[in-house]
Amino acid sequence: MIIATETAEQDVKLTPKEIEVFSLIIEGKSSQEVANSLVCSKRTVDFHLARIYEKLCVSNRVQAMRRAALLGLVDLRFAAKPTNTPRN
Repeated sequence: MIIATETAEQDVKLTPKEIEVFSLIIEGKSSQEVANSLVCSKRTVDFHLARIYEKLCVSNRVQAMRRAALLGLVDLRFAAKPTNTPRN
């Protein structure tokens, strides 16, 4: 869940499309799944991810999620959906 687009600590501004893409990424979706959801190409999603990484000064999804959480851009408590796996 994206909760802000900028912080006092570092001025990180994501575009509305970057927020939309990143919201789906932090839910655990692949680039192709995001592309299917947004009715665009995987290349477009990867372009937006590259811009997000650049703005957050990171190089992968895990670092991006961690950095965004540290900056207060996302609340990861609401990002992951529980799975319905049976317990033994």
